[in-house]
Amino acid sequence: MLKILDRYIIKTFFGPFFFIFSVLFFIFIVNIIWVQLGQFMGKGLSYWQILKLLFYLGVNVISMVLPLTILLASIMSFGEFGERYELAAMKAAGIPLTRVMTPLFGIATLLAIMLFFFSNSIIPDFQKKAKNMLFNIAQTKPAINFTPGQFIDQIPGYMVKFDKIYGENGENIEGVFVHKKANTYENQQSVVAEKGKFVPAANKNFLKLVLHNGYVFEDSFEGKGDNVRRKQPDQAIKFDTLVSHFDISEIINKAIEKEQITDDYRFETYNQLNQTIGKSKKENELFFKNIGNDVLSQTNSTITYMDKGNKHKVAPKAQIKLDTVKGDKKLDILYNSYNRLDNLKSTLESKKNEFSSNVKYFSKVVIYQQRMVSYSVTCIIFFLIGSSLGSIIRKGGMGLPVIIAIVIFIIFYVMNVGVENMSWSGKMNPYLAAWLPNFILLPFGIWMTYKALTDSQLFDAEKYKALFKPITKRFSKSKEHKRYQ
Repeated sequence: MLKILDRYIIKTFFGPFFFIFSVLFFIFIVNIIWVQLGQFMGKGLSYWQILKLLFYLGVNVISMVLPLTILLASIMSFGEFGERYELAAMKAAGIPLTRVMTPLFGIATLLAIMLFFFSNSIIPDFQKKAKNMLFNIAQTKPAINFTPGQFIDQIPGYMVKFDKIYGENGENIEGVFVHKKANTYENQQSVVAEKGKFVPAANKNFLKLVLHNGYVFEDSFEGKGDNVRRKQPDQAIKFDTLVSHFDISEIINKAIEKEQITDDYRFETYNQLNQTIGKSKKENELFFKNIGNDVLSQTNSTITYMDKGNKHKVAPKAQIKLDTVKGDKKLDILYNSYNRLDNLKSTLESKKNEFSSNVKYFSKVVIYQQRMVSYSVTCIIFFLIGSSLGSIIRKGGMGLPVIIAIVIFIIFYVMNVGVENMSWSGKMNPYLAAWLPNFILLPFGIWMTYKALTDSQLFDAEKYKALFKPITKRFSKSKEHKRYQ
């Protein structure tokens, strides 16, 4: 049973915990909106669809938000205990700091376990929903999903290109080219216009495009024989304004949340990732074996050609024999040898790129899997650091504790990104990369806990002033002496 003290400590902790979690979750969501805004705004989505997409994307950030929340909440709660002299009263009553930390350590452990199950069971499913929803939005909302200067075939039956797209929702276009897809025996039509504009159509299943100052090039081939087709004159019709409607019902009515992408490793649980890692290992072993065989085969082929007709002679004699070859034949041998070596070099470069791609994918899968566990352990480490810092600095509120927590989290995040990039490039084992930030922070957390248990004056400014006092005193004496000379 929880005692009154335990309930009070837990209540004090969860007050800032829920507030900080809400604030951090909102900040991370705003960051996602900032990054993803261009992908779903102006695409005709309802507010409910946008909110649902943001929720799907936001669930993924909980794995980063929760450790930082525990760090901040523990610093603030223990800082408030110290600021209100409650820690001093507990110690005076014979209650050690370890007894105060025990209930919250249990809460942090419980949250860490919950985070693992959340990352293992819920986040993969929401990752799948978010990625498929973004993909389907890009496929089903083509009115604004054009790239300037590129041919786009998202409108069924047409190929379009716009040199310039501008306007609040990308509705204004310049340098318009629209080509109707048709086979050899159907009417051919192409439209070229100086500028145009997308306007709302009465029927949402149609895309309405108003074009200005252009030409319609059309060949009426349908139903006509070859002789007539050969004599058929080209038709060019100049227009000031042309209104075109494109039937996009086929893609508009496609389900936004239809699952079309299912093979991403981020959609898998911990055990499923084990199978993916095992499969990737086997593929990499086979790939490396094939690389060795291919390179060895090409190398032997090159050496055999260069040493052709000289199998039983050593390299210097092969050089002497080459020098005895006359004129064009010698140049031909050198040229072909150079080409073979150049091909071998190109093969090695391409295999190197494939090798780097395989290593990067393997590292991504391993790190993603291991972080399901490592981020849970980070919650416990951050609690040790936060509770110890809070009891030492004895400051609550949103001032100094927030600054210290942000600095620690930035250090943790930079280490995460750094080792991740090293692992992707093959310079570090991915298992070590996933756990290295925790290995670095754990001794710091234990040291901070020891300092808190021994009532260390780690952040006492007077202590550091006293440490440097002999040095500062020498300078202050000399100044006093000069003053009274």
